[in-house]
Amino acid sequence: MAAPSSTPSAQSAAAVPFSTLIRTASHEQHTEAENSSFMGDLLGGKLGVAAYRRYTEQLWFVYRALEDAFEALADDPVAGPFIRPELARTAELERDLAHLGGPSWRTGLAPLPATAAYAERITECASRWPAGYVAHHYTRYLGDLSGGQIIRGTAEKTWGFARKGDGVRFYVFEGIGNPAAFKREYRELLDALPVDDLEKQRVVDECKRAFALNTAVFRGLGAEFPLSA
Repeated sequence: MAAPSSTPSAQSAAAVPFSTLIRTASHEQHTEAENSSFMGDLLGGKLGVAAYRRYTEQLWFVYRALEDAFEALADDPVAGPFIRPELARTAELERDLAHLGGPSWRTGLAPLPATAAYAERITECASRWPAGYVAHHYTRYLGDLSGGQIIRGTAEKTWGFARKGDGVRFYVFEGIGNPAAFKREYRELLDALPVDDLEKQRVVDECKRAFALNTAVFRGLGAEFPLSA
């Protein structure tokens, strides 16, 4: 007698939307990143604006890597649907950094080793593996539209930035009028990702790697800005 084509558990797994699978499978790594000591101290108002500026500088390197690939991937069948100009953050980061560091903010600017590794991995995926690039795109931009808003509110309150003004413009998506609807559309794109199940598992693994790379950046920042005893 022929074996059944699929088991009930496999059928159940297949019925789970990919956007749900990628979120739940990376939950542990996501939580670890969110609960880093540096981010906890920053959100707790325990660090000065210099730490916030240094964090913003690291984001600039990461988002340049993400957005330098926009044009090349715009027509890619896998990554192309995710390339949305209203998500672009580099110009906003540069505006924030000019506010934080003045017109010479680029002088002497260098990434942390962990940041350089993070950016290099994004660039590698963008050039060789579009589905892997989607994993990095997802972890960054959907996070910005969600938890990033908590950082914005903390920064405005702690360091006196104008609401949604210079210093926190990175977190303000002026081209997205309804973030909840946008996130729903984004998750639908994930659910429709035109790759097979094996490739989807690789994307999940890359998502976990993205969170781990982000956590390493937080560790590097924590070493630069340890709280006084």
